[in-house]
Amino acid sequence: MGLLLVRYAEMGLKSPGVRRYFEKVLTYNMMAALARERLEAFVESQYGRLFVTTDRPEEAAPVLRRVFGISSLSHVQECTSDVKDIRRLALEVATPLMKDDSTFRVEARRNGVHQYTSMQLAAQAGEEIYEAHRHRGVRVDLHHPDLTVYVEVRDKRAYVFSEYLDGPGGLPMGSQGKVVALIRNERDALAAWMMMKRGCRALFVVEDGNAMRILERWDPEPRKVNGPAGKAVHVNKAFGLVVGWSLDELQENKTLNADVPLYHPLIGMGNEEVERRLKEIKG
Repeated sequence: MGLLLVRYAEMGLKSPGVRRYFEKVLTYNMMAALARERLEAFVESQYGRLFVTTDRPEEAAPVLRRVFGISSLSHVQECTSDVKDIRRLALEVATPLMKDDSTFRVEARRNGVHQYTSMQLAAQAGEEIYEAHRHRGVRVDLHHPDLTVYVEVRDKRAYVFSEYLDGPGGLPMGSQGKVVALIRNERDALAAWMMMKRGCRALFVVEDGNAMRILERWDPEPRKVNGPAGKAVHVNKAFGLVVGWSLDELQENKTLNADVPLYHPLIGMGNEEVERRLKEIKG
């Protein structure tokens, strides 16, 4: 079995009660995304972190990187919080990644009460790695290392890893209510994506199937609605309608003849920024 450590950022600023609600929504979205890819997993919450246990971590990681609310994740190996165990595991993680004449450092952080500080732990784990590889010309570089070994201690358990994988960030989709998104082109798809990143559950009125396929990678349970977009807002008790208009289109008094609030996430973006963001979410 493999273990993934999942982090969130913005959610951590909320009060404990709100954070628990957001974690519940995020966990549901993670499980839905994994289930769509037929990946079995168990998700556990611990003090501002989520841990995903699965027998297919290499396949699960890219799926979770498309779940809104996740700021980053890492493949981790686990041991006790005892210094000897951490030293051994840090060496085990570093050894296959270490190259001759390369540089490294160890970064450590803790949550809980321990008989060592974070700096002391980093120094001891670094010593273990250095002594095992000094004959290869390996050196410590605290500023610009070729390899960084990370140690995160949480009470009686420790997690060692070597890489942060970025997620989309934002808020868990569905934690901020519903909007209707009119999908007529890729700009509309990007506008919907940005509202989804801010925690909205999007209901899609689809006029362009190719543009909609961009969003299906990010929503494991896409819900499509029929009929006029304005009416769909009322029927589904959504907050409003999302469109991908540019500033020029708005200045032309373009209207959808809809008596509902309109959201324009792309209104301040130039064409180059829109193209760049579309490229990112298609990737």
